Amino acid sequence: MKSPAFFQRSELTQALWSFRREFAMVGLFSMLANLLLLSPTMYMLQVFDRVMASQNELTLLMMSLITLFLFMVMAFSEWMRSKVLVRSGVRLDNLLGARIFEASFEARLSRQGDAAQRAFGDLLQVRQFLTGNGIFALFDAPWTPIYLGVLYLLHPVLAGIALCFALAQAGLVWFGHRKSVAPAQAATEASTEARSYLQSKLRNVEVLEPMGMVHHLLPHWTQRYCRSQGLHGKAQSLTHRITAWSKFIRYAQQSLGLGAGALLVINNQLSPGEMIAANVLMTRTLAPIDQLVGTWRGFIAARAAFGRLESLLQAHPQRDPRLQRTAPVGSVVLRDVVAHAQARATPILQGVTLQLEPGSITAILGPSGSGKSTLARCIIGVWPQVSGEVLLDERPLAGWDRRELGPYLGYLPQDIELFEGSIAENIARFGDIDPDKVIAATRSAGLHEMVLRFPKGYDTPMGEAGNLLSGGQRQRIALARAIYGRPRLVVLDEPNANLDDAGEAALVHVLQELRTQGSTVVIVTHRQGILAAADRVVVLRNGLVERDGARDAVLASIRNTAPAGTPSPRLLAL
Repeated sequence: MKSPAFFQRSELTQALWSFRREFAMVGLFSMLANLLLLSPTMYMLQVFDRVMASQNELTLLMMSLITLFLFMVMAFSEWMRSKVLVRSGVRLDNLLGARIFEASFEARLSRQGDAAQRAFGDLLQVRQFLTGNGIFALFDAPWTPIYLGVLYLLHPVLAGIALCFALAQAGLVWFGHRKSVAPAQAATEASTEARSYLQSKLRNVEVLEPMGMVHHLLPHWTQRYCRSQGLHGKAQSLTHRITAWSKFIRYAQQSLGLGAGALLVINNQLSPGEMIAANVLMTRTLAPIDQLVGTWRGFIAARAAFGRLESLLQAHPQRDPRLQRTAPVGSVVLRDVVAHAQARATPILQGVTLQLEPGSITAILGPSGSGKSTLARCIIGVWPQVSGEVLLDERPLAGWDRRELGPYLGYLPQDIELFEGSIAENIARFGDIDPDKVIAATRSAGLHEMVLRFPKGYDTPMGEAGNLLSGGQRQRIALARAIYGRPRLVVLDEPNANLDDAGEAALVHVLQELRTQGSTVVIVTHRQGILAAADRVVVLRNGLVERDGARDAVLASIRNTAPAGTPSPRLLAL
């Protein structure tokens, strides 16, 4: 017996299952619309076999009015099912948009760039299929047997012909599905690769253009682009062949059905009215299957998008909203932390063990490539491939809700990124802006007077201010963002890389304030000026802790072991 977990629906399937009432309404309106599609057939039978024989104008008028009324009801049913699906599509976006937004960021953090970039494209693909002609074809297809039954009542031969053509169309759909999945997926992947390559180079155009590198990259992009176009051409060629065969079957059905009906009329087995009505009904019988042929490619794309979204949400489950944590004190413990990276056999960090106490300032030193920035990312929990333990207040860092923990963390990365919005919004992390906290953060970073000199002050958009800011000023804004709200754990990666003497003095002042308020501070640096503010120094080399202890003791140890004539402590960066 299968376990209950076997029957559990995935998060995405549960979201779609919540629309079962809407799909039931669509099915009801589809039933009404398909039943009323028999109206033209019945009207033709009455006109040809009764009205024209009796030449009764009143009967023709009444039959025409009744048929027009049924057409109006059919049009209303078509409109209502379209309206229900459109509203369901909007509701689906509202239901999954925020969830996919968060999961895509987590996927990007886990180095799953492709999944993050196309997540909303996949959601759009699923929504368009669920609200387009493809879903109508699925709801209309079950009515094909009913139309066949009506044809059988007119004459079994006509039903047999329609059944043969229906099976031929269904076989074409199956063949197209079998043959098109792999080419379509290969074309999509190649197109994504070419687009990603181009976007990555456009982001670095200021480096590529001055050094004349653009034309050197053109052949690399052309190779990817031509491969993508070739695969798309093969997939489209297959689609066109299937469409051509579908048209052949449809036209052959119309002509042969009419010919068979005429033969039955000649043999007095069918009336002329029944012949015309049967031909129209036969066309309607094959319409849903023909529509499936036209939408099978969209179905394949939607199914693939659904699978990717399902994998994304399963890989990054929603955190329990009932989980509440008290405000962290800031005590950090790392036990045997090993950090890996893709396409690298040797770990970046190899069993790092540290304990960081509140109110302390720890400087991480070491040569380039020793793992300093990786260690900083492990401490704040944004390095994806980590083994060992990273604890905040004796709880695993991965177990904290980021929305809850975020205000208590401050992080300044090497690559400064300021986002679209005002200066105040950037410093306040795009949350509710507390003017007092914003001003306190900018005063600590030595920015307050500079910001006031802008025409709009703190409301100056970053798009406008970004062109006026130097690298050091941008770094100080990012520093103000990192210390906004007095966080309990602050990690600064090369915070003085672009600072002048005034900026470095402001940074030292910030560190002193953080120590006073009891924050746990970690600084990654190559410059010796900031070491005066540190209580503790950790030296990394080749992913291992080479030295760890009080600042003066570690620096003295380095001076004693440094070769003669080597400047100290600049030795640490060599």
